[in-house]
Amino acid sequence: MAENPNSRPVITTASSSYLECGNSSTRTPWYDKESMLSVPYYLILVEVILGLLVWALIATTEYFHFSPFGWVMFVTVFYWLLTLFLFIINLANGKIRHMPWTTVVLIFNCSAAILYTSAAIVEAALVSRGAKGHHDFNCWAASTFFAFLVSLSYAGSAFFSYKSWHRGDE
Repeated sequence: MAENPNSRPVITTASSSYLECGNSSTRTPWYDKESMLSVPYYLILVEVILGLLVWALIATTEYFHFSPFGWVMFVTVFYWLLTLFLFIINLANGKIRHMPWTTVVLIFNCSAAILYTSAAIVEAALVSRGAKGHHDFNCWAASTFFAFLVSLSYAGSAFFSYKSWHRGDE
């Protein structure tokens, strides 16, 4: 409080750059509405959902009897976890400062597309060659189909990441 020459107390206020909880007109949602309506956002959702389906279909079988499934499980679980992590960061609009975000996402999507495609090809070769008589064949065949779909979605994400990187978005 400051003293007024008329001897009445004067209250001074200062504005803050922090979000005021009580004022709904200045509140921002914890997620980015614009990115939720974009094609890259839907591709991330496809990658998370179908990626879970791929490794869950394999994990419920006796995949450990066939060593190439170890590679497939590694790639699918690794990229599923990283994609889920990136999805949460993207949803919360929490880009990490001092990091070339578009470059990181571009490298991530390109590597995911390449490695997921290699895992899908390994799985397809294993299913078509030696696993036809096995009782887990249907799960592996379905997993192979979804692995190729996830590979395509990562390729689509890589395309959109490249466009964003080429524009210089940060």
